[in-house]
Amino acid sequence: MKKKNGSDGVVYSTNPDFQFPKTGVPENSTPAPAQQQLKVFVDRKNRGGKTVTCISGFTGTESDLEKLGRELKSRCGVGGTVKEGEILIQGDHRDRILEILIQKGYRAKKSGG
Repeated sequence: MKKKNGSDGVVYSTNPDFQFPKTGVPENSTPAPAQQQLKVFVDRKNRGGKTVTCISGFTGTESDLEKLGRELKSRCGVGGTVKEGEILIQGDHRDRILEILIQKGYRAKKSGG
C-alpha cells in the first residue's frame, strides 16, 4: 500500500542526510507542432448514432491538449470535449480541422475510410 507522502514505508531514518524519494511523474513538455503526428478521423460507433470527429496522436501536456481542443471547437463553431488524450469534435468536420491543423504547423493526416 502506497503512503500519501510517498515515504514507501519509511517512518524514521537515523541518516541526517536522508530525503524522501521524489515521487510522481513529471509532466512532459509539449513538442513543437512540426514534431506531432496527428490523425483525424470520423467515428460513429457507440455514440447513439451521432457523428464525431476525433483527433488523436497528440503528445504533450494536458493543458496544451485542452487549449488545442478549445481552439478547434471555436474555429468550427461546434461543441466537443477532450477525453483520454483525444479531442472529440461534434459532427463531421474532418476536412476543416485538417486545414486548421496544417495551418498551425502540425503534421496531420486523414485516417480511416
